Amino acid sequence: MTEHATTLPHLRETLVFLALAGLLIPLLQRLRVHAVLGFLVVGAALGPFGLGAFAQQAPWIGWFTIPREEGALALAEVGVLFLMFAIGLDLSVGRMWAMRRWVFGAGTAQVVVCSLAVGLVAWLFGNPPQTAVMLGLVLSFSSTAIVIQLLASQRQLGTQLGRATFSVLLFQDLAVVPVMILAQALGKGTDALLPALGLSLLKAVAAIVIIYGVGSRVVRPVFRQMASGRQPDVLMALTVLCALGIASLTQLAGLSMALGALLAGLVLAETEYRHEIEVMIEPFRQLLMGLFFLSVGMNIDLMAIVRDPVWLPLSVLGLFAIKALLTAGVLVLHGLPRATALEAGLMLGQGGEFAFIVIGVALASGLLPDPTARFMMLVVGLSMMITPLAASLGRTLAGRLSARGQAAVADAMPDLPSLQDHVVIAGFGRVGRLVAEILEQRQIPWAALDNDAAAAGEHHRRGLPVFVGDAGRAELLKALRVQSASAAVLTMDDAPAALRAVRAIRAAAPDLPILARARDEAHAGALIEAGATTVIPETLEAGLQLAGAVTEHCGIPREAVQVLLDQQRALRMAAIPVPSHAALPRD
Repeated sequence: MTEHATTLPHLRETLVFLALAGLLIPLLQRLRVHAVLGFLVVGAALGPFGLGAFAQQAPWIGWFTIPREEGALALAEVGVLFLMFAIGLDLSVGRMWAMRRWVFGAGTAQVVVCSLAVGLVAWLFGNPPQTAVMLGLVLSFSSTAIVIQLLASQRQLGTQLGRATFSVLLFQDLAVVPVMILAQALGKGTDALLPALGLSLLKAVAAIVIIYGVGSRVVRPVFRQMASGRQPDVLMALTVLCALGIASLTQLAGLSMALGALLAGLVLAETEYRHEIEVMIEPFRQLLMGLFFLSVGMNIDLMAIVRDPVWLPLSVLGLFAIKALLTAGVLVLHGLPRATALEAGLMLGQGGEFAFIVIGVALASGLLPDPTARFMMLVVGLSMMITPLAASLGRTLAGRLSARGQAAVADAMPDLPSLQDHVVIAGFGRVGRLVAEILEQRQIPWAALDNDAAAAGEHHRRGLPVFVGDAGRAELLKALRVQSASAAVLTMDDAPAALRAVRAIRAAAPDLPILARARDEAHAGALIEAGATTVIPETLEAGLQLAGAVTEHCGIPREAVQVLLDQQRALRMAAIPVPSHAALPRD
């Protein structure tokens, strides 16, 4: 038994985690509980500060708990490495450059402003200046994993809210590296701060340049040569070798292994194998994400709330208040509507998973005393637990603020008495602009609404009848004289927004033809039930166009192909399931 325990360290902890992951993930999905929240709560309940604390009095409890912090920390180290690797794989130089205005503009401002505010509060509470600086930087970060999963579950990653929020998170991910270096340098004392910081930065830059420069030139040909047969086992072995190998190199250079794992992800993100690796590691990614948050939960002492029922909840709420207000202000200054900025601020108000990494580095370097580090970990962990509630509050407040703003916009909108028999376009992205161009060619008047204030303002300055607003607001529809329109066209890709717009337009103009863009046939059925006259499912049209091109290349005359496509379109549209009112997606 001793031999087996030595050969496979932390075997029992690993088995407990795998059992929890295998049972917990399906249960959370069935109960519609956020996975990250579930792992945090279960980790806190079964960890050293939960039921695991009673393992000595009742040894049988130890079979399904992790009573020792060493086991939780060992699991956390593995989870951190692969979490950083997955984040690096999501990043790319091209992607960051395309979003540079938001990433390096709004992202930098958010981290700087929140760091100064939180650091000032920490200093006023008696912390030394270097500790206050580190706490300010650490707590300015938000949880990439939680926020991205919330946005994905609400289908908001492609919206204005999703793009702005992701940009801030992306900069925070990049800022982790210099903050970790600063934590190590501050731990050596303020007298040697500048030399230590300069040396650490020099080593980090040299390591990053060498690893990224050499790695990008070595990894691609190695993968081409060794993984040319597309064997999954070979590709998996090379991926893990790259991640752990580069992490080991950074450790040898005196930097963290987490930084190396991030660099490994960046190196692989620039290769043609990126998407294949993403698909291959996706199941492991979710598992390791759960591993990380389970280990984080195991270090949260929920009984601390009982021991400190005042300062701990106040600290969590204060963190949310400071970050939400300041982040919202930064996003408003960068052109985001106030309602959307407030929702983004509350969604980003929690502490992030990287705070545990940086706090661990600061604790090891002596920068943070143990009581302060544990208190801050509790604040971060509890803030992550209540993030789904904060996001729900943000949606509610944003809806109310948006309603007031839309009413004000409608009042300020110029009178359009000349509009008659025009087309109202809801959503003025690429599809909406194409519709408008075709209408102008046929000299058909139109007016459009779009939620993107910056884009709508630019179009309006060019003399186009494009106004800021939500087509689901009756006041705006009335201002656009929808009752006198000849048709309404909905081009937005936000499914709940499209449903709201159909219902509002149908209520304002019961006989108006409404033509709507749909994601798929299920979404089309919901739009028809809501009152749309004609729907165009994107997946159906794309499939018909591909089928038509294939049959035409096979020698079928174009006229016969068109007849066949029309027949299939009619059959498919007739078979679209129209849900009952109870089954409609909620706004």
